[in-house]
Amino acid sequence: MADVTEPIRVLVVDDDALVRGALVMMLDGADGIRVVGEAGDGEEVPGLVDTHAPHVVLMDLRMPRTGGITATRRLRERPQAPDVVVLTTFDSDENVLRALRAGASGFLLKDTPPPRIVEAVRRVAFGDPILSPTVTRRLMEQASAQAGNRERARAALRCLSEREHEVAVAVARGRSNAEIAAAAHMSVATVKAHVSHVLTKLDLDNRTQIALLVHDADG
Repeated sequence: MADVTEPIRVLVVDDDALVRGALVMMLDGADGIRVVGEAGDGEEVPGLVDTHAPHVVLMDLRMPRTGGITATRRLRERPQAPDVVVLTTFDSDENVLRALRAGASGFLLKDTPPPRIVEAVRRVAFGDPILSPTVTRRLMEQASAQAGNRERARAALRCLSEREHEVAVAVARGRSNAEIAAAAHMSVATVKAHVSHVLTKLDLDNRTQIALLVHDADG
């Protein structure tokens, strides 16, 4: 999560120089955001993260040497890893689903309007994952169709308390911490604590993975 006293540092990773340049120009022109580096392949990401310590990495899926899924998985295995937002043309549900399971905090379509990309970077930097309702529905349907995933997910969720399960379901429905708090008559701090407990008990990295697990269990 970004420190609110400093600009949000962003690393842009895309093998298309034109796309990369457009993203850099757009983000550098936004208030409170600074692009600290850019890369044309996932292979370059670890070194740039070490050098620039970005809060958010915008990650393309298809790159020549190391693709976005592999790069995301490697990055999220590191301590204090930045959040990853996948950039995709969405030509493959399975690839995006794999990226989310690898630890990405969300995804954006490459034709997303610039203001929404800027908003997405800000939201992810402050702990609110990006889940496009239309695209997420397709991913969840695919995940839920896998019976093995369903049974494993249900078994995992049984370790949660009743309140933790309630919060997990609300997260899966795309509710923010404030919305969950208002509906359940809890403080936002209490909701954050429950989310943290859910992540720890289920050995997950972020809210997106909570959502995937809940939808797997409901399949």
